[in-house]
Amino acid sequence: MPFAAVNQTRLFYRIEGHEHAPVLVLSHSIGTDHSMWDLQSRDLVRHFRLLRYDSRGHGASDVASGDYSIEQLAGDVIGLTEVLKIRKFAFCGLSLGGAIGQWLAIHVPEKLDALILANTSPQFGPPTNWEARIRAVQEGGMAAIAEMSVQRFFSPEFLTQNGEYAASVKSVVLGTDPAGYIGCCAALRDFDVRPQLPKIKTRTLVIVGDRDISTPWEGHGEVLAQGIADAEAVRLPAAHLSNIERPRSFTAALLGFLYAGEPEPLRAGSEMRRRVLGDAYVDQANASASEFTKEFQDLITRYAWGAVWARPGLEKRTRRLLALSSMAALGRWEEFRLQISTGLARGLEPCDIKEMLLQTAIYAGVPAANTGFRIAAEEIEKHGSVNAAPAGEAS
Repeated sequence: MPFAAVNQTRLFYRIEGHEHAPVLVLSHSIGTDHSMWDLQSRDLVRHFRLLRYDSRGHGASDVASGDYSIEQLAGDVIGLTEVLKIRKFAFCGLSLGGAIGQWLAIHVPEKLDALILANTSPQFGPPTNWEARIRAVQEGGMAAIAEMSVQRFFSPEFLTQNGEYAASVKSVVLGTDPAGYIGCCAALRDFDVRPQLPKIKTRTLVIVGDRDISTPWEGHGEVLAQGIADAEAVRLPAAHLSNIERPRSFTAALLGFLYAGEPEPLRAGSEMRRRVLGDAYVDQANASASEFTKEFQDLITRYAWGAVWARPGLEKRTRRLLALSSMAALGRWEEFRLQISTGLARGLEPCDIKEMLLQTAIYAGVPAANTGFRIAAEEIEKHGSVNAAPAGEAS
């Protein structure tokens, strides 16, 4: 298991993604661990070198005795990134993680490319609230606050419809070391950076849950959004763990923010077109373009491949299957065959195509699906059942 010795404490971490991709650090809430980000990691790892870790006192990281401070917890992040030779990174923290992110942006802004503050605050309420929680855990262990935590983490509707997620999070809360939890309670009790918010110059996104009773917009999210110059704000219909309650909306907000200012659509489209269709096809298409068709090719590259396919909201596999279903429904069989062939060469599997065509049969008609199955079967036979590229290339 990956551990790093940081500030006399052994921290558990998990790092995924291409080593040359920009780094995104994810920092979890009090009472949870790095697995809180599981619903985001699959999408984010396609774009970033993703670093998740367990804060001290949580998960598999060591438990230091006594009260912690946000400065100490932020120092752990600095130490961990230095051990991993990460010079600069974007940082996304939720609740406790958001407090850590604020400290980093105030004190070591040179390390941050961007900052996402989710369901957090520059000051987490009266110290007496935290003292009461500390006493409850001291007297009754984590069982004394586990149910309360889950009720605050999620909205009533989510708890009714998604009990498996709530049960999983509750098990993590119950498994948290009481001493570590108490230490982090003390850190949040003593945290107040309201006067220092104007010092934050890092490009910042504030994410707030409209059903969050722990750090609502009023008095918490709005203070961050108003106190940090040019901060952007997104409000989601969710409670405290908005990344779990609204996972795709959370990821879309994060990616939309981090990808602002990406390459202009023509260049991005050219790169995406090659990734989806392959160099050989694109080189041939470019070579056969004439003065008469050049503007049309640029239009397709800029808007189809650059403005739509290059968006991070859907993985390439999903976009390819949607395109195939539309082509089958409209009878665009030449393009359909091309997308089947290039898809099979880049991670699309016969089972994916089968499900897409069964869906097409129901919503676009049996004749369209019949032709689609015939063409797909021909291309599958040409390629064999083994893809030329690993499945991850179609993600």
